[in-house]
Amino acid sequence: MDLNLKDKRALVCGSTQGIGRATAILLAGEGARITLMARNEDKLKAVLKELPGDSDHDYLIGDFFQPDNLRQTVARYLKSNPGFHILINNTGGPRSGLIIDASADEFLSAFNQHLICNHELTKLTVPFMKEKGYGRIINVISTSVKEPIPGLGVSNTIRNAVANWSKTLAGELGGHGITVNNVLPGFTQTERLNEIIRIKAQREERTEAEMAEIMKNYTPARRFAHPEETAQAIAFLSSDKASYINGINLPVDGGRTKSL
Repeated sequence: MDLNLKDKRALVCGSTQGIGRATAILLAGEGARITLMARNEDKLKAVLKELPGDSDHDYLIGDFFQPDNLRQTVARYLKSNPGFHILINNTGGPRSGLIIDASADEFLSAFNQHLICNHELTKLTVPFMKEKGYGRIINVISTSVKEPIPGLGVSNTIRNAVANWSKTLAGELGGHGITVNNVLPGFTQTERLNEIIRIKAQREERTEAEMAEIMKNYTPARRFAHPEETAQAIAFLSSDKASYINGINLPVDGGRTKSL
């Protein structure tokens, strides 16, 4: 399917690895002009070389643990560059652990990292989207907004806050040609999944290979997703072909989530 993203500009957060990287590469292949954003400049430069299309792609160094600096970085960029038609809000998940053991600071840090950063980036990018009558805001969160995941207490809490923020925003911006949707990855072959496997294996006194096989069997597909499979869903939601899809939570989890 030709998604016809030529001349569209996309800010892809967390784009040096995993789903973010796969999304940036796919959107660039569909003709979009990509601005990568992450903390590690060396990794940003490496991904920049992987992007197909012309050489007009660029990157920003941004730290989602510092919302004020993130906002200032993007605001400075927008003073001398056009805005973005597409915003992909994506960053690493909070530390694993039981919710009863979590400190208040862990909740506050995760709230800033996910919801506040998403909100600041959205406020900066929406004026251009309104002007163009076209906007796509896609938040990469988690299936935990439908079913809490054991051992991810802080993440379960904060992801739901982001989902409800997104749903509210979708209602406010829909009349401007802007859609706001959430993509909910299942078990995807990323460093985040490797961390979860390690923790579960230690807790249950199994090898990581054994635990990986057990987790694959949680899913009807009997395998983990490739980041590119989630990126395909994000790319579709970024396109004009998804213009009447707004305010949804889209699981990309091979059928693992049991709720509708």
